[in-house]
Amino acid sequence: MEKYIVKGGRPLYGEVNIQSAKNSVLPLLAASVLTDEKVIIHRCPRIADVLNMVQILGELGCKTSFQGDSLVIDSADAANHEIPSALAKELRSSVFMLGSVIARFGRARIAYPGGCDIGLRPIDLHLSGLRRLGVQITEDGGYIDCTVEKTVGADILLDCPSVGATENIILAAVKGKGRTVIRNAAKEPEIADLQNFLNRMGAKVSGAGSATVIVEGVGKLHGAEYTPIPDRIEAGTFLIAAAMCGGELLVKNALSENLAALLHKLREISCKIHAENDKIYISSKRRLSPKLIETSPYPGFPTDLQAPATALACICEGSTVVVENLFETRFKHVPELLRMGADITVRGRSAFIRGVPALHGADVYAGDLRGGAALTLAAIAAEGESTVSDLYHIDRGYTDFEQKLRGAGADIRRIRV
Repeated sequence: MEKYIVKGGRPLYGEVNIQSAKNSVLPLLAASVLTDEKVIIHRCPRIADVLNMVQILGELGCKTSFQGDSLVIDSADAANHEIPSALAKELRSSVFMLGSVIARFGRARIAYPGGCDIGLRPIDLHLSGLRRLGVQITEDGGYIDCTVEKTVGADILLDCPSVGATENIILAAVKGKGRTVIRNAAKEPEIADLQNFLNRMGAKVSGAGSATVIVEGVGKLHGAEYTPIPDRIEAGTFLIAAAMCGGELLVKNALSENLAALLHKLREISCKIHAENDKIYISSKRRLSPKLIETSPYPGFPTDLQAPATALACICEGSTVVVENLFETRFKHVPELLRMGADITVRGRSAFIRGVPALHGADVYAGDLRGGAALTLAAIAAEGESTVSDLYHIDRGYTDFEQKLRGAGADIRRIRV
């Protein structure tokens, strides 16, 4: 096991470079199975979730190799349609493999996927969408078995704008017969990134980023090279870090248009923000209360930044209400923040936060990916020394997290225990 040792209270100065988006790279890796030609993903982060997906590709028969920061995938010899239970249970995004494996082999078998314990994340929308495309699905003993000769286009209305279901249906339909229309589709920029990647491979997908996505089936896809969009959640995490610690930070390889909801909240608490091209500059001194933070699907405030924003609200002047609309158990970081002197009351999906002058050091545990990042930010902003344990959660989504923080002036180091 590894943990961070953090001595807090230092302002952040300097710059950080943001990795490619985890939530883009994972479906792109799933999409690589759709062709028997080579695919190259540039600026591919070597985070735990990506390495787990690479293992899944290997189990399917794909050959993968890192060349610098580029990942090369050769699916020419892929022949296995079963996704191992042990890997599927480690990675929620393994469910993306259903659509692409079905489209490639006409069948797929997968255990129910895992990932962070942040509440129920049923895949009913995925399965109902696949059934609309003609896929026969049976569920037995914790496994999902799918068969189809070839998917057939359909008009699909999602009950809610699920990112995963939208992407999975696109992957299953892209080589099918006829036209598929996905209504009430999720609008996240990572879906538009998947569309752009697939179109680079010869697909015909349009509308991603809007509520209606149209997929015209094609017979064959070819290889491609692609650089995914920057990770808006990582960029947001470092912007919140600067807001908490004070100082000045330049966040490079970050798209401000994908972070509008967060930037609005940071300006609301008196942070100075300047965004130009792929750079965002932030300076922070006084922190007023953001009053209300309410998560919602894109372009609303992202649920993946709720935990870091909650940590920020703990040291703002005044009171804040944080409402989590997407996941019912995404306040697991709150008891750990209380150890550090935070004043938070949770009722159902809402957290009522009264700002304190400062947090103090404590021994805390990362219960999930974004909660772990939030506790690390709290530690670098707090007075005194803290430890943050269970770092494997953080490693699922951040590359060189502590090195980037240390490069900006934080006193943080990783040790093995």
